[in-house]
Amino acid sequence: MTDDAPTELPIKDDMIRLGQLLKLASLAEDGVEAKALIDNGLVQVDGEIEERRGRQLHPGDTVSVNGQSVRITRA
Repeated sequence: MTDDAPTELPIKDDMIRLGQLLKLASLAEDGVEAKALIDNGLVQVDGEIEERRGRQLHPGDTVSVNGQSVRITRA
């Protein structure tokens, strides 16, 4: 059995925007790469493809890109 559990990423605020999260979690190098990943349909939030870079994410949300997953937690 493989461990496919997402990595936990604590945030200090109540929310973080998707583009910021991609950079913070090192899923994208910069905003340009984050935008490209989103525009190409490669980013999922809670299992659904997300097309809005400004989407607000909250603790409990899970973001997946290219087989890597991050779950937001409260710091």
